[in-house]
Amino acid sequence: MARDSLTLRRPDDWHLHLRDGAMLKAVLPFTARVFGRAIVMPNLVPSVTRVSAAEAYRKRILKALPRGAQFKPLMTAYLTDATAPDEIERGFKSGVFAAAKLYPAHATTNSAFGVTDIARIDKVLERMARIGMPLLVHGEVTDPAVDVFDREAVFIERVLAPLLKRLPALKVVFEHATTRDAIEFVRAAGPNVAATITPHHLTISRNALFQGGLRPHMYCLPVAKREAHRLALRKAATSGEAKFFLGTDSAPHPIADKEKDCGCAGIFCAPAALEIYARVFDEENALDTLEAFASVNGPRFYGLPPNDERVTLKRKTWKVPAKVKVGADAVKPFLAGEELAWKLAR
Repeated sequence: MARDSLTLRRPDDWHLHLRDGAMLKAVLPFTARVFGRAIVMPNLVPSVTRVSAAEAYRKRILKALPRGAQFKPLMTAYLTDATAPDEIERGFKSGVFAAAKLYPAHATTNSAFGVTDIARIDKVLERMARIGMPLLVHGEVTDPAVDVFDREAVFIERVLAPLLKRLPALKVVFEHATTRDAIEFVRAAGPNVAATITPHHLTISRNALFQGGLRPHMYCLPVAKREAHRLALRKAATSGEAKFFLGTDSAPHPIADKEKDCGCAGIFCAPAALEIYARVFDEENALDTLEAFASVNGPRFYGLPPNDERVTLKRKTWKVPAKVKVGADAVKPFLAGEELAWKLAR
């Protein structure tokens, strides 16, 4: 008999883009209504590279929260070739930086000032390993000779595996894993290595980019991969294994920026993220493992307690909003206009 409701500890989002200004104010309520905490990405313009910048950004996020919302942003440092180990340690020990983010230079949105060669931040990574600070990786190489669909697997081979061989104690989150290669690598690594998995990579394969024409709102980085990889992600997410947890990588862009020539990478999934995860787990007959994935595994990896509050999902048909207004612009959510069978009860 199908379940009609599911109650679980309030979840957290361990990979989130909130942007800034009008966009921040427009998209933040969708996250704050569901999640207790979120790891907030630092790829603003200018990037969040210093403790003072993270403190200021955190204040802007808290100011933009809807009245009465109980939500805690967890700030991250944007690593560059010039990042100072002392600045990273100061931010971590003061509780401002929850983690540091590795963007290979030019890998994705606002990553132009990212790391050009992992060797350039050896001292920073050594310090992070010593103090137990998590490294969050965008796991793709940017070598133009490497096929875009192979960049995650090549990153593991060229960058991540050698890095963990040098620094086996370094805590690493392989963010937005998209391949069977990433799943197998994380499983084989020690307990200090984990991965987040997005709702869109659990839902679409690369075919979605081309159904009926070029579909820019299905374009993200890393791009969705073959169906075999999507199925591997679903098995990992629903397995109950502690190494895998929720990270939406919700990444809003104005519709005009998505649909223009050389449009932006990013999928805005926050308006229905938890409900999409619930649909996936339901389809996999694994609703009993959703709480571990959404609410327990992430806090455990970061050394935080799970949230005490509970949320309830009910089996109820509803439609994902077609658009979300951002001033004079708008953002199109993932699965806009489509019906979902689960809805967060209020």
